Amino acid sequence: MQAQLKKIPAAIYVAAGILFTQVTVLYLFGQPPICTCGYVKLWEGVVKSSGNSQHISDWYTFSHIIHGLAFYGLLKLVFPKIPVAWRFAIAVGLEAGWEILENTPMVINHYRKQALAQGYVGDSILNSTCDNLAMIAGFLFAWRAYAWATVGLVVAFELFTLVCIRDNLTLNIINLIYPIESLNRWQGGG
Repeated sequence: MQAQLKKIPAAIYVAAGILFTQVTVLYLFGQPPICTCGYVKLWEGVVKSSGNSQHISDWYTFSHIIHGLAFYGLLKLVFPKIPVAWRFAIAVGLEAGWEILENTPMVINHYRKQALAQGYVGDSILNSTCDNLAMIAGFLFAWRAYAWATVGLVVAFELFTLVCIRDNLTLNIINLIYPIESLNRWQGGG
C-alpha cells in the first residue's frame, strides 16, 4: 500500500489539498453543504429554479467541463515543459479560485442582475465541488484526446446549451464582464 502511494505524483496531493481548501472556504462563507431543499439530485434541469447550482449537476456543468478543456490547452501552451500532473494541479487551483470568487457576495449580486440568475444564492458546496470535478473531467479528456476532438466538444457544448437554455460559457463571460441589456432581455425570453 505504501509503495503504491509513493507512485502518486505530489501534484495530485496538491490538487486534493486545493479541492479541500475550496470546500473549507465555501463552508466558512456559509454556503450550504447541499441544497437547502434537503435532498440531492443528480441533475437539476430547470435554470430558473431554487435548485439550480445546488445539486450534483445542472446546465452549467457543461461550462465547467469546458473550463477543463480550455485550462488543459492554455496550460500546455503557456507551460509546455511542466509535467501534466502539475498543470493538472494548477487547473484545479484555477477552478477552485473561480468557485470561491463566484460565491462571494459581489459576484452573487452581479449574477442576480441577469435574467437567468434572478434569485441566485451561490452554489451549494456539493455543486461547487462537482463543478471542479467536471473541470477535472474536461482536463483529463483534453489530455488524452486529439485537439480537434476537444475543440469540437467545446463548440458542441456551447451550441447545445445556447439552444437549450439561451446561455453558455461565452454569454456568461460577456454578462460578467460587460452586461448587454438586449442580450439580457433575449436570455429572459423577451
